[in-house]
Amino acid sequence: MEEDDDYVEYVPVAKRRAIQLKKYAPEVSATEQIILQEKEILEQLSSDKKILTSVLELAKGITYTEPLFTGWKPLLHITRLSNKQRDLIRKQLNIEVNGEDIPPPIKIFKDMKFPRPILDKLKEKGIVQPTPIQAQGLHVVLSGIDMIGIAFTSSGKTMVFVLPIIMIALQEQMRMPIGPGEGPIALIVCPSRELARQTYEVVEEFVAPLVEAEYPRLLCIGRVDMRSQLEVMKRGIHIVVATLGRLKDMLAKKKMSLDACRYLTLDEADRLVDLGFEDDIRQVFDHFKSQRQTLFFSATMPTKIQMFATSALVKPVNVKVGRSGATNLDVIQEIEYVKQEAKIEWKQWPSMEEKIKKTENMPSLRLKLGKKHVLVATDVASKGLDFPDIQHVINFDMSADIENYVHRIGRTGRCGKTGIATTFINKNQSETTLLDLKHLLQEAKQTIPPILSELNDLMGTAETIAKASGVKGCANYDGI
Repeated sequence: MEEDDDYVEYVPVAKRRAIQLKKYAPEVSATEQIILQEKEILEQLSSDKKILTSVLELAKGITYTEPLFTGWKPLLHITRLSNKQRDLIRKQLNIEVNGEDIPPPIKIFKDMKFPRPILDKLKEKGIVQPTPIQAQGLHVVLSGIDMIGIAFTSSGKTMVFVLPIIMIALQEQMRMPIGPGEGPIALIVCPSRELARQTYEVVEEFVAPLVEAEYPRLLCIGRVDMRSQLEVMKRGIHIVVATLGRLKDMLAKKKMSLDACRYLTLDEADRLVDLGFEDDIRQVFDHFKSQRQTLFFSATMPTKIQMFATSALVKPVNVKVGRSGATNLDVIQEIEYVKQEAKIEWKQWPSMEEKIKKTENMPSLRLKLGKKHVLVATDVASKGLDFPDIQHVINFDMSADIENYVHRIGRTGRCGKTGIATTFINKNQSETTLLDLKHLLQEAKQTIPPILSELNDLMGTAETIAKASGVKGCANYDGI
């Protein structure tokens, strides 16, 4: 995707208003400003670093300065790519990277040294070449480097952490088979049971062809009998896909140990923190006894989550495909003005959340979806769930949070297919939300309806605010 040289990232309305208020605040001298900035930096470093470091590591004064060694090495022709060649590939794939010792992107799965059964499974699924986030992200993860991965929904983020996990399990099984009560080696944490089930199914799908050895794995979620999960744990486990509630419970009861865990992924990291799981994440970190590779993945990565992630990672590499928080260009966005009273008669429809709570098995829900033409859903369906054949998403109530809007419409237009997202709006929506929606439509070159065209941004242009704030890029996403 070509980019204009004079393109300036959009600064959300709420952020710009805060900047305007700051502009008219009492003046602070240059010396006072420096002192305040240094104080804030020191407080942030001291609090965040302690929060996401285990008690054992704090007690022993342990700090990690280098990425985790995995033993995986790229092919020689990959390592010999010049910086100019690497940058050219990234430009072609619209990849932005930031960090130290960033490995080059790899455009062919075979060059990543995956076992033949995994390559065959990819081919069977019609996945012939890596997506941009996979091309860059898989090389980073396979190299043992901590990573923050940001890409639009349906970009293939799940594969970036699932395939390396399986490689680690294969390597460990060949080196020394896991014994009873041992493990896990790898842990994937998801914000909801539904997303955890879906991720676990992807793990199952790619582990199944590796018939030469067993790779015990566990889906650790609530609303499932813990006794059955404990039976799996007793036999030894390589991979755990978990929700934070059940994971925290098992760790507290000493039913699971993270002593040997060296690979941690937080999927939909922004949702985990937004849903109030920040303290739970801190408690999970306290159970690690040695260095681990940590990965954060999401479609959006606000400043708060960015800071939270970097406080836990060692020399992380940021991999971003497209602007953080931008919509999928494969989705045609339609906006319709509908009066609130015209929507009241729809309110009694059952929600997907209720249906999922009554459904113990996600595959059976998918089977039902295949027999139905319409699914009525709440935001529980927006959190990373993959329904590949959905052609049309209708936002009955426009989300008050523009990030949720991005997640919602990302349920369609997946895997290169074109989808449609229709959103009903009216005067119940705030002006700031509608202005942010207008910008997303402009950015994706979508049709702007008259009701949004008439809205004027009284806070000034994005370029003007960027100069006033000193932030280059999107201020809501730490300038990235």
